[in-house]
Amino acid sequence: MTGIKTTGEKKLMLFSGRAHPELAEEVAKQLGIGVVPTKAFDFANGEIYVRFQESARGADCFLMQSHTAPINKWIIEQLIMIDALKRASARSITVIVPFYGYARQDKKHRGREPISARLMADLFRTAGADRILTVDLHTDQIQGFFDGPVDHLFALPLLADYVAAKVDRNKLTVVSPDAGRVRVADRWADRLGAPLAIVHKRRDPDVANQVTVHEVVGDVEGRVCVLVDDMIDTGGTICAAADALFANGAEDVIVTATHGVLSGPAADRLKNSKVSEFVFTNTLPTPGELELDKITVLSMAPTIARAVREVFEDGSVTSLFDEQA
Repeated sequence: MTGIKTTGEKKLMLFSGRAHPELAEEVAKQLGIGVVPTKAFDFANGEIYVRFQESARGADCFLMQSHTAPINKWIIEQLIMIDALKRASARSITVIVPFYGYARQDKKHRGREPISARLMADLFRTAGADRILTVDLHTDQIQGFFDGPVDHLFALPLLADYVAAKVDRNKLTVVSPDAGRVRVADRWADRLGAPLAIVHKRRDPDVANQVTVHEVVGDVEGRVCVLVDDMIDTGGTICAAADALFANGAEDVIVTATHGVLSGPAADRLKNSKVSEFVFTNTLPTPGELELDKITVLSMAPTIARAVREVFEDGSVTSLFDEQA
């Protein structure tokens, strides 16, 4: 007889960076495990040190980090953690990125621009990641930037079911805030059995380089409008779209988005908006100054945990959404 047989079992280990540990703890609780203790700190010059307190040898490792502000710091920390796992002889490394940084830079609009979303994928691969698990990418084609499996999770079932339970579907209209989100809004309309409208941004010929006119394509008068987007950053586009809907006779406007980036003037814009409710998921931590009654945060932890279990057990991540379609 040649070789040695082993009777060892597969082992799942969940690791978390410092960007959004609350979400990692929720996912761990759903899985019935604990997050692996990690020692991480910054040196005086800003360099990051990481060391895991348990052995990862031969384990299937899942490393979670959401790219919130300061985004570049947390990306670098995640890359360092991937490298540490690779050098610790992990059996496999799955990178969980609830919010994928630089996703909006997915193509060149003009010459001499980078495609930063592709660079991110290359960095993950070079650091040692075998697989990426993420939620609602800005554009689907980013999946093709990574040379390996990408599990693309969707918040649509979670968000849509929440809205459906609150609003009379007979009065509901799904609205895309711009032409780029029409495909996503169409999926919402199919799931809720609601009509679709679009807010079309048009430039006023008398005002250079500024969007001043928002035309609503579709009937929204007397309707409860659900504006759907993948992320809200400064809130300018979504609040202007909501104003256009109210100007066209909408009875109420609810805004839903997977990722609440909420940077810069977002806090003031959301507070002063006539929108009755903003619904986000917890893929990113919500800034403390935005703990308003009109902001609702739903947890993606159960969905992420189920996806992790399917990957670990060689199951089907797609089945999570097929059964909810």
